[in-house]
Amino acid sequence: MQTLKNAWIYLENGMFFEAKSFGANKTATGELVFNTSMTGYQEITTDPSYAGQFICFTMPEIGIVGANPKDTESHSIFAKGILCHNYNTFYSNFRATESLGQFLQQYDCMGICGLDTRMLTQTIRKQGAMMMIASTEISDKNELKKILESSPRIEAINYIKEVSTKENYTHNEGRFDFNLMNFSKPITTKKILAIDFGIKKSILRELVNAGFSVEVIPHCFDAESLIKRYSNKEFDGIFLSNGPGDPQVLDQEVAQIKKLIEAKIPIFAICLGHQLLSLAQGYPTHKLKFGHHGGNHPVKNLLTNQVEITAQNHNYSVPESIQEIAEVTHRNLFDGTIEGLRYKNALICSLQHHPEAGPGPSESTALFSEFAKLIEESKA
Repeated sequence: MQTLKNAWIYLENGMFFEAKSFGANKTATGELVFNTSMTGYQEITTDPSYAGQFICFTMPEIGIVGANPKDTESHSIFAKGILCHNYNTFYSNFRATESLGQFLQQYDCMGICGLDTRMLTQTIRKQGAMMMIASTEISDKNELKKILESSPRIEAINYIKEVSTKENYTHNEGRFDFNLMNFSKPITTKKILAIDFGIKKSILRELVNAGFSVEVIPHCFDAESLIKRYSNKEFDGIFLSNGPGDPQVLDQEVAQIKKLIEAKIPIFAICLGHQLLSLAQGYPTHKLKFGHHGGNHPVKNLLTNQVEITAQNHNYSVPESIQEIAEVTHRNLFDGTIEGLRYKNALICSLQHHPEAGPGPSESTALFSEFAKLIEESKA
């Protein structure tokens, strides 16, 4: 059984807590957000979109299914840490290879338990996402406050450079097949370039399942070279991935995306990519009070009039004024914000939520195939 160390937390609103640590022993600062998912803590923790953030889980029991190498969404953990009410040092799952605590320590990520996460969640809902500091080394409240006040805010940090791939690579595996206990190898008939702002493996797998062979490229791409490749029929479309942080700090990426739009290349985008498309066309994003983070958010598909329960992970939203150039295809039923767009004068579709269901419900996964179908129809 793991011996838990003491840990201390200070929030920028002045709240101070003593708790227990089961992850990396260190001192770290980041933005505190809450996640309402009931399952999937490993997939959530390894989602690069959480770079620079501490994740407060509303699910009170965390750790019972352990961790395994096949349920990760990226090659590392970019979140600063996770907060939970009760951590289970004992795990029970036939696929698990280690405990959650061991997994976090392997990637130098903090794990803190023994907290009233309901109270923390209510605090964030009332006051908004906020910066915090956690430490297994410093117990003095004033010292923690001083460090936090001198640390940069998440809005000022470009985490894309940290989470994006450094070089091109191909991805050819589809969804996990529980009969084979391995990932499937679907037949692909089209090719898509996925621009990596912090892409999740489950998104890549859904693209493959939709019939795309996938080439993943870094965030610092050159639009002119991609336009040339498209004119040479080397690929059929571009995917703009999810990712962390404030989209308005990504000026270079926005400028390159604008060129792709002008070249009339088919584009599909999710989360941060959805926001970057808006910025590239002159429609500024805005920050939500506490964001949407969880696997249980209702979204209405306005094209089918069906309600989809979706996975969400974002702090920013596109403006209502974007309807001047795009049709709203999806709406969030919690707060009415825009969840999906189909642009009027180009083959461009974007979603704010995560249709890949990793983790989360699967009723939105068909949207990958719908984009593939739109590409086929445009060629007819």
